[in-house]
Amino acid sequence: MNKDDQKLGFGTRAVHAGNEIDKETGAIRRPITMANSYELPYDPSDLNWSSAGKNIYTRNGGSNQQYLQEKLASLENGEDCIVLASGVGALSGLFFALLQSGDHIIFSSVTYIAVYRLLNELLNNKFGVETSLVDTSDLDAVRAAIRPNTKLIHIESPSNPTIGITDIRAVSEIARHHGVLLSVDNTFASPYNQRPIELGADFSVESLTKYINGHGDAMGGAIIGKKEHLDIIRSQSQVNLGAAISPFNAWLIMRGAVTLPLRMRQHSESALQIARFLQGIKGVRFVSYPGLESHPGHAIAKSQMEHGYGGVLSFGLLGDHDTHNRFVSHLQIITSAVSLGHDESLIVFIGEQDERQYLYPPEFHEGFFRFSVGLEDTVDIIGDLKQAFQKENLF
Repeated sequence: MNKDDQKLGFGTRAVHAGNEIDKETGAIRRPITMANSYELPYDPSDLNWSSAGKNIYTRNGGSNQQYLQEKLASLENGEDCIVLASGVGALSGLFFALLQSGDHIIFSSVTYIAVYRLLNELLNNKFGVETSLVDTSDLDAVRAAIRPNTKLIHIESPSNPTIGITDIRAVSEIARHHGVLLSVDNTFASPYNQRPIELGADFSVESLTKYINGHGDAMGGAIIGKKEHLDIIRSQSQVNLGAAISPFNAWLIMRGAVTLPLRMRQHSESALQIARFLQGIKGVRFVSYPGLESHPGHAIAKSQMEHGYGGVLSFGLLGDHDTHNRFVSHLQIITSAVSLGHDESLIVFIGEQDERQYLYPPEFHEGFFRFSVGLEDTVDIIGDLKQAFQKENLF
């Protein structure tokens, strides 16, 4: 299948993009090539040992990595893709290659903790990259933050962990007007529900560990964008920082991505039902989910999220710190664990001591849950929540 054939449906491309019949064995599924080195040409003396994307050494690029990159470029409707060892590896690689001392970056005030530390602390303090934390749902605030040396705007939508929404189209127009690049962490939405490049972004970043893999058994990250930018990131970040994905993890994620549209449909449908259920519980202080009409970003989410609103929501209880922990201890189907996008439902209590608390909306300041809704029967997930509420007299 031609990776650029966007005439076929998303589900068809999820199955076929990046996959071909193996010429050696006739297998109809790409094999795992568990090699860290490849045969060199007759005269290798003129090779650039730091070149990327060639089968020289797996840090430079391997077969399974290339197959997965073809699939993800197709699913995101992007020109090219780089796959790395983790979502943080992808984010670090993007920032490392694009930014230098004296450059300025604007990023969402609510982001994944690694992004907060990379941009607010590490790149800022170690390498002199100027950074601005901005509520990117406020377009005037984004415009006001732009400086002559602004190089990149980085946003999350939905954001982690408060599930906020940013208007990707509008921010892309602002960025383009000022000659600034835009990257979007699309992990919570996945390319099934939202494709930032189609909305005007220069880069879509995915933690493949989450929905695209979908089984909680492999780590990876991806950057999708134009080849002219990704060639730089490959050369500077993939090869020289060394965050290469293993062949086995690339193969596992390739396998998981086949069922992405089916899984995301169920995650999104269940999460919306559960968010509505939680709204009716007397002991629930707030629910944040973009599929709810009460969510401040609902209208924007509806306009830019094609098939659903994802499987992650946040909610808080009318109770103290211990009430939240006791509630989790009562759960029998839902697992207390970090990460998201797994087949099983995962919940994590984020307490009042979170270092980014000052950046969250007020309702999040008393502690809250980030809840990744899994693929269990929706009625069973709701039943598990219900019995935990009853044990705490919150129902």
